[in-house]
Amino acid sequence: MDGSMQMQPALLLPEITTFIGGLIVLLGGSFLPRDRQWIARAVAALALLGAATAAVLAMAGPAQTAFSGTFAVDTATGAARVIAALTTLLILGVASGEIAGAARESDTYALLLFATTGVMVLAGTTDLLVLIVGFLLASIPLYGIVGLTGGRTGAEAALKTYLMGALSGILLMLGVTVLYALTGATDYARLKEELPGAPGAAVGAGVLCVLVGLLFKAGGVPVHFWVPDAAQGAGVTAATFLTTVPKIGALVAVYRLMAMVSAGNESWLVVVAVLATASMFLGNLAAYWQRDPRRLLGWSTVSQVGFLLVPVAAAGRSDLALPSLLFYLAAYALTNVAAFAVTAALPEYRDLTAYRGLARARPGLALALLVALLGLVGTPPTAVFVGKLTTATAAWDGGHGWLALVVMLNSLLSLFYYLRWFGPVFARPVPDSPQAPRLVGEAIWPAATAAAAASASLALGILAGPLWTALETPLLL
Repeated sequence: MDGSMQMQPALLLPEITTFIGGLIVLLGGSFLPRDRQWIARAVAALALLGAATAAVLAMAGPAQTAFSGTFAVDTATGAARVIAALTTLLILGVASGEIAGAARESDTYALLLFATTGVMVLAGTTDLLVLIVGFLLASIPLYGIVGLTGGRTGAEAALKTYLMGALSGILLMLGVTVLYALTGATDYARLKEELPGAPGAAVGAGVLCVLVGLLFKAGGVPVHFWVPDAAQGAGVTAATFLTTVPKIGALVAVYRLMAMVSAGNESWLVVVAVLATASMFLGNLAAYWQRDPRRLLGWSTVSQVGFLLVPVAAAGRSDLALPSLLFYLAAYALTNVAAFAVTAALPEYRDLTAYRGLARARPGLALALLVALLGLVGTPPTAVFVGKLTTATAAWDGGHGWLALVVMLNSLLSLFYYLRWFGPVFARPVPDSPQAPRLVGEAIWPAATAAAAASASLALGILAGPLWTALETPLLL
């Protein structure tokens, strides 16, 4: 913990790089003609690559804290930074097909970078006040992204997202206020010492409000209602981002919060286990009846948040908890982007039956979709399989054997609605049905992104061993 009482802004180089990249794109894009907005996309990509590189280099050094101990630079922060930056980079590939040449193209790229900065701040914060800053920085640009990329339906989706976000933000700040009133502190180190001696009911109310606020960013029960509506109504760029990147910072923040409060009261781990179970079952059961592929993926996201909360329920009880969460986040991000990228390459396919015969018409896209959907189920050798296996093991190791069984049962349940999608893909096409469109122009970038993300998902599953070793370090509070 060297330098814990110093500012050390250099430790926040990935966040600074991403935010400054967003400013450059926002200001520079105003002077670029519409046919040269690709320059703004290139600048955004360079900023994200720079941030990911800086994060990897920081992970090679010792764990430290910055800004008087309010921000931890440890393996969890570093992994979240790398995953968030590279996932947003892939999403730029999806955006290259959907919004290339659009009037608000550079603005969208800038908002993506600002929101990604907020996600990185959420992942590393060890102070409730900085948690609020990260929440707002990750949320406010998200409303703009949803509204800018979705047209008329995007406006409705943005309104729903904003209303849920405003309510969740109020609850989060209310929780922070209660905890501060009880302890006179906002940093996690002091809270860990003071909370066990505070009135239990008041502590419970404060922690629950903060937890609900973070679950809005993650898209989990009980503040999940906006996710399927936004995934269906917003543009595919916004849908891919909102179902993927915010979860990275939010779930690492939830893990830090639970690791802190459960040190004095392990009943919070049971609360997280119940929320995980509710998210898994609700997301899976609701997804079964969906016909729009993006709405199906929206409900799938809710269920995946449940799986991702499973290792949080083992925080402090199992050495597998943190590395399994970080690995699952990386695996889910790649797999979810691959699935959404396929829908971006075929934007007119808004019903599952429209994919009938895709394997014959577009075998490359069909293969990428197959890898993505089997990956979301948790089929070997995809990365999500390793993530589900290790999270279930962490739950078992942490004393929640029933939760490990819930993970297995929900993985089986999810297979049924994913089959409703990739079943038609490999079916014989209906005679005289319209041919799948040629992948030209705006469809090429999303198709390439789908192939890259699906391939990375397979590679991550095969090479899970070396990466797992790099993630096995303790959390720095």
